[in-house]
Amino acid sequence: MASPERVCDYPRPPTLVASEEHIRVEALGQLLCDSHRCLRVLETFHPPTYYLPPEDLRLDLLLPVSGGSYCEWKGIASYYDLVVDPGLVSERRLRRAAWSYHQPSPAYGALAGWFAVYPALMDGCWLDGERITAQPGGFYGGWISSKVLGPFKGDPLHPELI
Repeated sequence: MASPERVCDYPRPPTLVASEEHIRVEALGQLLCDSHRCLRVLETFHPPTYYLPPEDLRLDLLLPVSGGSYCEWKGIASYYDLVVDPGLVSERRLRRAAWSYHQPSPAYGALAGWFAVYPALMDGCWLDGERITAQPGGFYGGWISSKVLGPFKGDPLHPELI
């Protein structure tokens, strides 16, 4: 295995890197994604955020919701609930569990239509077979694995990064 990446060495503005790492995401008892294609967003003091290709994602489980957010680098994000058995008594829902940039800024155009998830809301996320830990803080979607070294933005032990 290569040496872990130090997130303090990641650039600002963030960079976008294609990867063939094996990504697996499970949520609400369902396999949401199993892919060997992803895009990683690498930003100073953040663990990588993984964007998943729509072809490898259970789009039938994603329901668009109102509202969005703005990233100074990537543009306007749209959010999705993750829903199993919509409209039934047995419905299960994770609110605003995923997001996507439909028309990202030109530098991040490759992200258009790809999806990221909040790992903390999922049943589990795996990177090359390793179960990852979610980036601290409810706003962040970074994936902490043995491949990266902190400290990470959002960690209450490092308030200077919050």
